[in-house]
Amino acid sequence: MRGAPRIEIGRIARAHGIRGEVAIATHDPDSELLARRPTLWIGGQPRELAAARPTPRGWLVELVGVATRTDAEALRGLPVEVARDALDLDDDDVLLDDLIGCRVVRVDGTAWGEVAAIDGGVQDRLVIHDGAIERMLPLVEAFVVDIDLDAGVITVDPPDGLPEQPR
Repeated sequence: MRGAPRIEIGRIARAHGIRGEVAIATHDPDSELLARRPTLWIGGQPRELAAARPTPRGWLVELVGVATRTDAEALRGLPVEVARDALDLDDDDVLLDDLIGCRVVRVDGTAWGEVAAIDGGVQDRLVIHDGAIERMLPLVEAFVVDIDLDAGVITVDPPDGLPEQPR
């Protein structure tokens, strides 16, 4: 949801060891956010970090009140969120979650649908629904000309022959 007070940064991947540590797989593997030890929301509940350390496969985290492997296993698969203001964003930074729900228009002003989701991967793509049609547009500067989050509008210049599928 655009402008949500908390942003999902990853998920609890698994328990680690016998003392309640959990492994967190972050959506951005290069993020150092957990090193600053912000308050986390796990499964919608606030949790305080006691310690956090990076590994090649994610972060190992100790949470206050999670003392056993059984406690840690109970958190497996839950989303991990932080407060939006915990992120160090520049004025021109855009969070992918904020694009969902934005209207999409072509450079000539023609309506082209609404962003329904973001398809993450090697190259992020906007999933655009326009009535019964679904389009997937690579999220690159050549195709996404302007993003106006205040107005909730994304201006695009899609390539010719972009595939469209029925929803």
